[in-house]
Amino acid sequence: MKRELIIFVGIFLILTLGMHHKEWFSHPIEHLQHLPNAGAYGIGAIHPLVFTLVVYVMGWVPRGIYRLIKRSSKNK
Repeated sequence: MKRELIIFVGIFLILTLGMHHKEWFSHPIEHLQHLPNAGAYGIGAIHPLVFTLVVYVMGWVPRGIYRLIKRSSKNK
């Protein structure tokens, strides 16, 4: 659980800094204050978490399939 939380937070930080690096380095407090008015695809203030969850799930699915294949090959 702790490992998955670290992965999620890492994805969040990479996506946040990757998409908004200019804002984070020039005026981070103002950028955070404008978050409630953010309008990314109509999602609003929770859009960073939604996008992070989408990327996390996209990475989790292949990992889950790999684990199933690995587990089934041990049983043979």
